[in-house]
Amino acid sequence: MAATAAPSLPFSFFFLCLLVLASFLFSSRPAHVAASDASAKAPNPFTARAALIRYWNRKVPTNRTQPAFLLARLSPLSALDSATFSSLAAGDPSALSPRLTALCAAARILCNPADSNTYSASARKDDSSAFASYQNSNFSDYGTDAAGGRNAFKSYSDNLNVPVDTFRRYSRDSVGHNDSFASYAPDGNVVTANFTSYASSATGGAGDFTSYDHEANVPNLKFTNYEAAATGRDQTFSSYSDDTNAGDQSFAGYGKNGNSVPTSFKSYANNSNVIGSSFSGYGESANGANDSFSSYGFNGNVPENNFRSYGSGGNSGSDRFTSYRDQSNVGDDSFSSYAKGGKAAAAEFSNYGNSFNPGSDAFKGYGEGSSKHKITFKSYAGDNTSFKSYAKSGMDFKSYRNSSIDPSSSSSDDAATTASLASIRRSAARPTNHWLVEPGKFFRERDLRRGSVMPMPDIRDKMPPRSFLPRSIASRIPFSAAEVRRIFEIREDTALGKAVTDTVSECERAPSLGETKRCATSAEDVIDFAVSVLGSDVLVRSTAATAGSKGDILIGKVSGVNGGKVTRSVSCHQSLFPYLVYYCHSVPKVRVYEAEILAVESKEKINQGVAICHLDTSAWSPSHGAFVALGSAPGKIEVCHWIFEGDMTWTVAD
Repeated sequence: MAATAAPSLPFSFFFLCLLVLASFLFSSRPAHVAASDASAKAPNPFTARAALIRYWNRKVPTNRTQPAFLLARLSPLSALDSATFSSLAAGDPSALSPRLTALCAAARILCNPADSNTYSASARKDDSSAFASYQNSNFSDYGTDAAGGRNAFKSYSDNLNVPVDTFRRYSRDSVGHNDSFASYAPDGNVVTANFTSYASSATGGAGDFTSYDHEANVPNLKFTNYEAAATGRDQTFSSYSDDTNAGDQSFAGYGKNGNSVPTSFKSYANNSNVIGSSFSGYGESANGANDSFSSYGFNGNVPENNFRSYGSGGNSGSDRFTSYRDQSNVGDDSFSSYAKGGKAAAAEFSNYGNSFNPGSDAFKGYGEGSSKHKITFKSYAGDNTSFKSYAKSGMDFKSYRNSSIDPSSSSSDDAATTASLASIRRSAARPTNHWLVEPGKFFRERDLRRGSVMPMPDIRDKMPPRSFLPRSIASRIPFSAAEVRRIFEIREDTALGKAVTDTVSECERAPSLGETKRCATSAEDVIDFAVSVLGSDVLVRSTAATAGSKGDILIGKVSGVNGGKVTRSVSCHQSLFPYLVYYCHSVPKVRVYEAEILAVESKEKINQGVAICHLDTSAWSPSHGAFVALGSAPGKIEVCHWIFEGDMTWTVAD
């Protein structure tokens, strides 16, 4: 019989032996030496902190201040854990998955939480039960076939980093059953909520979402077959996604084949930033649908709304949009196959598109093939020439302000229709009220002087708390959206899954003209990029704290970095990823300042701010928030802003 080969020992075993040997050597020294060492509190040489300090001293051999910003964000993994996980990643990064829970907790990184609670029809005994507070739950067949009763959800997933909630077949086939969600996922960070087959084929009853997803960051909300084939069920969304940031929500099969289903959206996505909404099969083939959107997208920034098969094939439907996208900045809306092939449909847009900066609207198949319909636009303020295949009758445009259309150019066919382009104003003024960038987010260089009182924006870090992975682990994880999702067990259809895709896509984007960029997956990567652009004598700066946010501040002493001369810097911004990833890029032609931030009343110092002023804005978009806030146009003014908590800027040392 052949001799059996001795099993190879893992790297972590040798590393552990090294640790034991080191501790023995240190403990074997004379007592007075050991006491001296203890008093000096020498750092453990095997920690991530000690390793980064050694790396910094090699890359920046000028005795510059250690990068406290990076040191504070290092992984808290022990030396043994770091060696263990590094050895796993070295063989096959997917080998981390079985140890994922331990890695996420020890390394302080972000992972999708598993469903902590599961509620099903068989487990639920009381239809009138109220859930005062819960989170990360999976509801299957909840309220299905219920007769009467009410379910109330209060304080739903409040203040969580990554809430993931799933409702399957919720209230399906119920009769006269009511449910309400109060304070749904407010102040969440990366919010995922799925409602599948919600109230489908239900009869009567009512659903109410109050303060839905208020002030959330990166929401991803899905309603699939929402009230499809329902009869007479009233649904209300109050304060829906107001004050949220950069997310998506989709309604598929919404009210499809329904019968007399009234739905109202009040204060929908107001004051929100870059929110995308998608309605597919909305009211399709429904009978007597009655939908209203009040104050829709009001005062938002770049809202994007997509309605497909909206009311197509419906009968006697009524849709009303009141104050639609009013006072918003830009925006992009598309209505495909709107009320196409319907019968006796009524659609009304009041005060449509009265936005500060012109957006884009597309209407395709609008009312085409329908009969006995009435579609009215009141005070339509868009520059829209994209009505394709629209109905030639039953259309009424009042106060339609389109500077691109000459009424005398209409064809004889158009002249024969009953459509009325009433009171066309070819050069109407913009509305006086417009989307406001947060006060103080952008300012002029002249504002940054001692004694100046100015508003400070909310500079708080809105990202989930995470750490850098040790480079020995991060460098072995393929920077691929699919691989990262697989290794960290992140579902693609969640908010975090989409964020991973977006981050990788942005990192892989070709640099802009004159830009040098890199996505850094470790603290060492950040240092490498800064040194490659600026040289080995560098410093990193960030605003010290968040004191003064969302209020007025008094500027104290101001000092210009590099003597206030025009210089270049490297700015690094957080990306949303399971572990810390920074998007770093070179920024030419800037001036960087450090400024004391004082309380207005007491004049006591409360913060130390870092601000950067971009002197060349010629390549910026005309609709950039800086020009909305400050006026002017690209290339005509400089634009300054604070370095927010969690971000950093590098410069050559003074």
